[in-house]
Amino acid sequence: MIRSAARLSARALPPLAILVVIGLLLPGALDTSFGAFSSALNRFSRYYGETRIAPLFTEQVDHWADSILRWAQTYDLDPNLLATVMQIESCGHSEISSVAGAQGLFQVMPFHFSEGEVYTDPETNARRGASFLRQCIGWADGSAERAMACYNGGPGVLSRALDDWPSETQRYFSWGSRIYNDARLRLSSSPALDEWLNAGGQRLCDQASAVLGIR
Repeated sequence: MIRSAARLSARALPPLAILVVIGLLLPGALDTSFGAFSSALNRFSRYYGETRIAPLFTEQVDHWADSILRWAQTYDLDPNLLATVMQIESCGHSEISSVAGAQGLFQVMPFHFSEGEVYTDPETNARRGASFLRQCIGWADGSAERAMACYNGGPGVLSRALDDWPSETQRYFSWGSRIYNDARLRLSSSPALDEWLNAGGQRLCDQASAVLGIR
């Protein structure tokens, strides 16, 4: 049975069938714990590879799809994770800054940059954002979902219970983890992304559209 499953083309399988193949080919993939399931999906994405970010992201983020794939390869990250962070942080608005001083596509704080670097330059911003995200993944013991909480709230949140996190970080973790998992399943829509848009994300995307020339 395993040999037969191994001969199947992953591209021809629907998401649920792909998960069955993961369970057959990658030991521990069907463990009932969320951590093991998440880890299995991460390992599968490494075997299978990505040639496009998931179709569920907004058109403003999809505008950066080729760059996201290139950055993901350069900095050894899952492109759907980078796309999820960009979605929540800026919706593809490369020039935006927050009241706290975070800058650009990945809303990177100024202290992450070297002197003379242009914070909002997409390449520079991606390099600094990806570097911090990779650090967060290490601090989160490989959990991309907890790494997003670290990215938003700093590494200190990882040593605290979720209920003790700032409310913004709790929302970020809830939206980010669900959007990311929908993206890894290659879904065409995400209820969590819709929630984020309805909670104020749409205004951010409208601002990004004006900068990107999207009508």
